[in-house]
Amino acid sequence: MWFDSWADLARILLVGPLAYAVLVVVLRLPGKRTLSQLNVFDFVVTVALGSTFATVVVSSDVSLAEGATALALLAGVQYLVALVSAHWPRSRTALTARPVLLLKDGRIRQEELRRHRLTVSELRQAVRMQGVGDLAQVKAVVLETNGKLSVVTDGQYGAGTALEDVLGGPDGA
Repeated sequence: MWFDSWADLARILLVGPLAYAVLVVVLRLPGKRTLSQLNVFDFVVTVALGSTFATVVVSSDVSLAEGATALALLAGVQYLVALVSAHWPRSRTALTARPVLLLKDGRIRQEELRRHRLTVSELRQAVRMQGVGDLAQVKAVVLETNGKLSVVTDGQYGAGTALEDVLGGPDGA
């Protein structure tokens, strides 16, 4: 339980840095999206990459070549899904949630807060973090696909074209 063999430790010390190098290369190849702000699909791929990396390093049942192949496969699938969602926007709805309007013209949309398990306090905190002290000065608060809250004040709103794809926004139904 505390110690199996020196060979196992030597394998970890040898395979660990090699697997790490493979992971860095694999993450660099598909581009910055792999490391950008995560939507649900990206999060799943990231967790799977971490799990695969750990398995390659610790388990003697998985060779470095098998682990490198699995890491490359996961990054490739993530790249392919990103490519498909960029070229066919309708496929994006199957992979990511739509952004949702939580506050409109200074009025909190309670039903949307409940639906997305957020509190008024969390919404107010997001507004305060943008340096705004009055909800009446806020034109919109959007729950983005990555879980962050975007705050748009009256002075920043303009024609509101940035909110066109937002559920509950100008043209977002």
